[in-house]
Amino acid sequence: MKTIFVAGHSKLPTGIAANHISESLTLTLEIDKKYGVILDASCTLATEHGRGFIKSLLKGYSLKDGIEEPIAILKEGYLGKAGNALEAALKDSYKQYQLNQ
Repeated sequence: MKTIFVAGHSKLPTGIAANHISESLTLTLEIDKKYGVILDASCTLATEHGRGFIKSLLKGYSLKDGIEEPIAILKEGYLGKAGNALEAALKDSYKQYQLNQ
C-alpha cells in the first residue's frame, strides 16, 4: 500500500448548515506514505461545493513540511463559519499522521 488514510475531527459551531447533519466535522486525508503529500481530501461540510473547495485547497501539500502552510491557505481561502472547525480537524488529522510515522 502506497497511501495512508487519516481522519481528524472537531466540533462545529452552532447555527450553520452542516450542524443540522452532525455536531462534529470530519476531515479525511489520503496521504502518500513516502512523501507525505495530500493526494485527496474530504470533509463533512453540508454542500458539495464546500467539500470540493476544501479538497482543492489541501491537495498537493506535504505533511512532512508541517501544517503551517495548509492552515494558512485554509484561513485565507475559506471564509465560512466552519473555518475554526476545519483548522482544528486539520490539526487533528496531522496529529494522527504523526502518530503513524
